[in-house]
Amino acid sequence: MGRKQRPATRPRQLAEGEAIPVVGQRDACPCGSGRRYKACHGREQADVVPLNPRPFAEFASELDLIALHTFVPSATAALSLLGEHGGARATLATVLPLAAPALRRSSGEVVVAAQTLNSSGDPSRDLAHSLERALAAAPGETLVYDEPPASTTPLAELIDPKAALELELHDTFEYWFETEGQASADQSISLERANAAIEPTLKLASVDSAYWVRRSVDRCHLRWVMPYDEEPLLDALARLHAADALRLGEGSKYAGSLRACGRLIVVWDLAVDTPGAHWEQPAASLAERLGNAFAASAPLSSAERRSRSGLTNRQLTLR
Repeated sequence: MGRKQRPATRPRQLAEGEAIPVVGQRDACPCGSGRRYKACHGREQADVVPLNPRPFAEFASELDLIALHTFVPSATAALSLLGEHGGARATLATVLPLAAPALRRSSGEVVVAAQTLNSSGDPSRDLAHSLERALAAAPGETLVYDEPPASTTPLAELIDPKAALELELHDTFEYWFETEGQASADQSISLERANAAIEPTLKLASVDSAYWVRRSVDRCHLRWVMPYDEEPLLDALARLHAADALRLGEGSKYAGSLRACGRLIVVWDLAVDTPGAHWEQPAASLAERLGNAFAASAPLSSAERRSRSGLTNRQLTLR
């Protein structure tokens, strides 16, 4: 049997000068246009935050911001505030207790989180909104998520976009608390569980924004946030792959790439019995080979085109 058609309901006639009432986004617009509210007068009511394809493009530390936002488990970095808050202490952390977006310590220091449970389409706007709210919060206050309005001050006007981020990676979440032993009994249990879930991570020194990560007792990865536009990067990676030069060395295997914040995070599986520091020199050598591949001007060969297709099929997009 076919689906029964519900009789169309006609909106009541509005009196002259009467304001358009707010209704459900999928309901018929009360103005009588015949369109849904979200496609008619609802567009005037909504304060929509659009997706930002490259939210940290203005920042010198764009690649590390992407890493903190997407996969680094426990790290902090001091922020250089601008304007009236220039002398205030502010810290960027990967995550805060209960995935809170920000807090203000009793000392007045502000801490904002790069990873939260909720987010809009623009991570930089989320951070800016959390930072502004935390700077206005009372000492000791922990914030809950609040949707950032379109009028939020741009992050690059709140913190210095040219300042380098000096990342400090941690193997615990002890930085959540101002002093040792400050946590309550319940918080201590939560902290213990969170610490047990941390994936050991090492930031390589030989190349920019590459992180060795131990996922489990039998899985290790290298996650490398690449500073190139996607299309030319895929061409360069395809040239290396076709020449069997995309490996980091013995015990490594190219795994794929993740698309996040307008950049690709290229991932390799690594031997679990090899420490993170071992991959410093192989990563530097691969960076050199990648640079040479970028310099190649000839069109991709048929083998390189096949490699490029295979690389593209092993991509995921993170939101």
